[in-house]
Amino acid sequence: MEHSKKPYPYLSDWLVISWRWLALFLLSLTFATRPDFNWLIILLLILIAVWNLTMTTLAIINVRMPLHRLVNVFCDFAFTAALFVLGGAMTGSLVWIGVVAIVNAAIFFQWRGAFILAFLFSATQIGYAIYLNPINLTAWMPFAIILGLNFLIAAIAGYGSTVVFNRIREKELTTERQVHDIETRVSKHYQKRMESLAALVETLNSTLDYIVVLDIMLDQSQSAIDIIDPNQDKMTSAVLLFDESKLMVVNSRRFSPSDTNLKFPANSGLLLETLQKVEPQIIHNPAMDPELWKIVSLQNCKVAITFPLSRGMDDYGVMLFGHPDRNFFTTEKIEALNLISRQAVIAIQNARLYQQVEQEKQTIVSSQEEANKKLARDLHDGPIQSVASIAMRLSVAQRLLFHKPKDVAAELSNIETLARQSTGELRHMLFTLRPLTLETDGLVAGLQTIAEKNLNTYQQKVRIDADEEVVKKLDQSKHSTVFYLVEEAVTNARKHAQAELILVRLRHSAKDSEIAVLEIMDNGIGFDINKVNQKYSHRGSLGMVNLTERTHLINGLLHIDSVPGKGTRIRIFIPLTPAAIERVQAGKIDLQQS
Repeated sequence: MEHSKKPYPYLSDWLVISWRWLALFLLSLTFATRPDFNWLIILLLILIAVWNLTMTTLAIINVRMPLHRLVNVFCDFAFTAALFVLGGAMTGSLVWIGVVAIVNAAIFFQWRGAFILAFLFSATQIGYAIYLNPINLTAWMPFAIILGLNFLIAAIAGYGSTVVFNRIREKELTTERQVHDIETRVSKHYQKRMESLAALVETLNSTLDYIVVLDIMLDQSQSAIDIIDPNQDKMTSAVLLFDESKLMVVNSRRFSPSDTNLKFPANSGLLLETLQKVEPQIIHNPAMDPELWKIVSLQNCKVAITFPLSRGMDDYGVMLFGHPDRNFFTTEKIEALNLISRQAVIAIQNARLYQQVEQEKQTIVSSQEEANKKLARDLHDGPIQSVASIAMRLSVAQRLLFHKPKDVAAELSNIETLARQSTGELRHMLFTLRPLTLETDGLVAGLQTIAEKNLNTYQQKVRIDADEEVVKKLDQSKHSTVFYLVEEAVTNARKHAQAELILVRLRHSAKDSEIAVLEIMDNGIGFDINKVNQKYSHRGSLGMVNLTERTHLINGLLHIDSVPGKGTRIRIFIPLTPAAIERVQAGKIDLQQS
C-alpha cells in the first residue's frame, strides 16, 4: 500500500469514485423503470457497488494499492463490458455504458488513457456484434459511427482531464512554492531566535558578576522580543529581587528614578500570585493592581506580565514587563521571555554561589589570620612568659650560687616546674594544631585527649560523654569540625568561666534520631550573652563567632544559654541525614525538648 505524501487526498481517486457512484445511480434508475428483471445485472451492480465502496475506504484513509490506477481502469473496463453484453449489446439500453470507463481512464491517464480505452471498448462492441451475427461484418457504417462516437467522447474527456489536471498541478506547484517560502522564512526566524537564545545563555554563563547578569537579563529580553516583532515599541521592564522580606527594584529599563527606589511586600496582587503559583502571570491595566499601581512608568501600560525567579525552594524575585499594546504579549513572546527568565534564575544562582564562595574564601582567610593571632596570643601569654620567667630565675640562681649556695637547689626546682609547665602548654598547643589522636584513634579518643591535656596542663576537669552510635552515624568529614568545636568551647570555658567541671556530651536528640546534639556545659560564673555579642560585633571573629562559623560548616544550629552566676550551656544541633539538614536549617527544632 502507498500513502499519499501530500497534505491532501488523491484528487483523481475521488473524481473516479464520484463518477462511478453517479453511474450506479443512473443504472439503478434505468433498471427500476424496466418491467423485466435481470438477476445477473443486479448481481453485477452489487459487485460494482462493493468494489467502489472498497475504493472509497482506501481514499478516505489516503492509501493506494500497487498499480492502483491500472487496476481501477481494468476493473472499470471489465464491468462496463459485462454490462454492455448483459444489457443487450448494440440494441440494448446500456450501449452508452462505455462512457463510464472512458471518462475514468481519462481522469487517471488523461487523453492517452481515454483513447486507449475508447479503442478497446469499441473493439469489444464491434467484436461482440460480429460474434452474435457474422453478417454484421459487412455493415461497416454502424461500426464507424460507434468508433467515432467513442473516440469523440475520449477526446472531450481527455482534453478536459488534461486541462483540469494541468491547472491543478500548476496550483499545487504554486502552493508548494508558497509553503516552501513560508517554511524557509519560519526556519530562518526560528534559527535567528535560537541563535539569540544561545547567545543569551552563553552571555549569562560567561560572567559571574551579579550586576552584569542583571543588565544582561533585561537587554537580552528586549533583543528576543525585537527578533519576534521588530516594529513594536520597547517594553518597560524591571528585575525585582528580595531584600530580606520585600522586593526591591535592582535593575530596570524605562523606569523613572523614583520608581527604582520602590519596595514591594508582595503580599497581594500580581506579585503574590506569581510567587505562589511559580509560573508567568499576566494582568491587563496594571495601574489597578494593589502594589504595581505605585510604579509611575507602568501607568501608560495596558498590560503587564511577570515571571518568577525561583528554583526549588528558593525565591529570588520576579521579572516584570509592561507594554502599551494590550495584545502585545503573544504566546511566542511569552515562551521566549519565560525561557530567558529560567536561564536568568540559573545565572543569578551561579552569581550568588560565586559571591558566597568568595565570602567563604574571605572568611577562611580571616579565620586563618585570627588563628595565627590567637596562636601568637597564646604563645605570648603562656610559654613565652614562662620562658622569660625561666631566664629571670636562672639569673637569680646564678647570683645565689655565689651568695646563698643553700638556696640554689630550691630555685632550680622552681625553674624545673616552670619548664615542665611550658612544655605541657606547648604540647597542648601542638595537639590543638594537629590532633594526631583524632586522626589515628577517632573522635571519642580525640575528645578524651582534650580532657586529659586540660587536666594535666591546666588542672581543669573536663568530662566526656559521647555516644558511640552517634559517632558512627556522623559523617567522617565532620569529625574534625566537631573536635575543634569542643576544643574552642572548652578553651573558652577554661579561660573565662572559672568552672570546677566542664561536661562535654554527644548524643541523639530526644525528639529526632536523625539529629545529634553536642553539649558543652560548665558550672562557672556565666555571662550576659547580649553584652558579649555586642562586644564581638565590634572586635571581630572571636569566641562564639568561631563557634558559629564552625557550626555552619557542618550545617548545624548553635544555641547558647548562659546566666551570670549560674554557668553556661552550649548546644550544637548536628544533622545526620540530608532530610535532617533541611529541618535544622529551617529551625524546626524544639529547643526545650531537645
